[in-house]
Amino acid sequence: MRRTRPLASLTAALATLLLASGLLVATTSSAGAAEASERRRQNIATPGDFTGYGFDQCVAPTQKTMDAWLESSPFLAVGIYISGDSRACRTQPNLSPTWISTQLAKGWRLLPIALGPQASCQPRFPRYSDDFTISPAPGDGSYPAARKQGATEANKNADDALAYGLAPGSTLWYDLEGFDLANTHCRESALRFIHAWVDQIEARGFVSGVYSSAGSGIKMLDDARLKRPGQFRLPQQIWIARWDGVANTSTSYIAEDGWRPGGRVKQYRGDHKETWGGVTINIDSNYLELGRGSVAAPETRCSGMRTTYPRYHLLKPSKANPKRVKILQCTLAEQGYYSHGISGKYNKRTRAAARAFQAAHKMTPGPKFRKRHWVALHATGETAVLKVGSAGPVVYRLQRALNAAGAGRLAGTGVYDLATEAAVKTYQSRRGLAASGITNAATWAQLQNGRF
Repeated sequence: MRRTRPLASLTAALATLLLASGLLVATTSSAGAAEASERRRQNIATPGDFTGYGFDQCVAPTQKTMDAWLESSPFLAVGIYISGDSRACRTQPNLSPTWISTQLAKGWRLLPIALGPQASCQPRFPRYSDDFTISPAPGDGSYPAARKQGATEANKNADDALAYGLAPGSTLWYDLEGFDLANTHCRESALRFIHAWVDQIEARGFVSGVYSSAGSGIKMLDDARLKRPGQFRLPQQIWIARWDGVANTSTSYIAEDGWRPGGRVKQYRGDHKETWGGVTINIDSNYLELGRGSVAAPETRCSGMRTTYPRYHLLKPSKANPKRVKILQCTLAEQGYYSHGISGKYNKRTRAAARAFQAAHKMTPGPKFRKRHWVALHATGETAVLKVGSAGPVVYRLQRALNAAGAGRLAGTGVYDLATEAAVKTYQSRRGLAASGITNAATWAQLQNGRF
């Protein structure tokens, strides 16, 4: 990983100075605290349950970059350095509470990272004159200095996270760069530091996560888990740096059962440039398997009736599948075109509602409900950029629309999995769009126009 005292910390320091000089009244601080509290209330805990791709970069990208990459890249998670005096990127010109809330609202999953004191035998640290490393002094054998540092750093990291509006329940990641695992005092002090950091981060209401190289920090944690069980507070999640080019969360350096299921991220490719949406940045690439993975709550619409089918038949007055008619009636009712009972009968009232829908979508009204009508019907509603890892009601609708278009035979899980991605690519190829597998604005426009 590449690595500022965050803007929030600098702002707080300036506010303190102004208060002391009488140039700023205390009510301003109160208003700011209230605003931050409201922002945290609205922000979801992140990254939460998620399976998919992510990237990290030292300096938080501009909004233009984030938007371009949301539309075009396979990534739906982004690592950001929010805290720690050992970061290379102490200056974060783009990062702010507004930046945080904006990305969360757009669907990004955030991986907030802290890079503070590092292992005493890490040759690249300390980085600055006001920086320091983890104390290797054993003291009474419990490395009390390292533990104190860990607790202090955790409070600092939690304060910075809250100042940015990150919600409790989010995972905070401590970046422990690679070190000499054979150096006993270096290793044991780092382990005690992490032990205390984890304990305090969790006491502050966050999920604890640690990033490190597979062969040093991560192996240290796994060795403690297997050989000294119960002796240390270990992180709830781990982020493995193993640049093997394989987008999974496995590595031969640690046992397969550790932090599974749902507790692993792997940085599988490091320090390279990628271009998406015409914007190039230098990143590390990651694959995430966290929490329950990407999951969608069961649908409760249409009184629990099944509404996702591999195909949606042509409906006409002389021949109409009752199950499909019920889906049509329910969906037209949701969209305000139908206000009668869900009978399964393709009667005059249902046909009138169907014609109203057709007319509203600039289709020639008629007694038959055809393929293109089904596609538009299912695609109508809220749109969002969707890709592998997305989940929820919008994905359910997308899967129905793709099935109606004949681009797939999706089960309707509400989770944007590889099968959904493949169906999107098929649809995009048919419509002359870039076959990215990402459901972006251009793809939604085609679906909502009933194109197949």
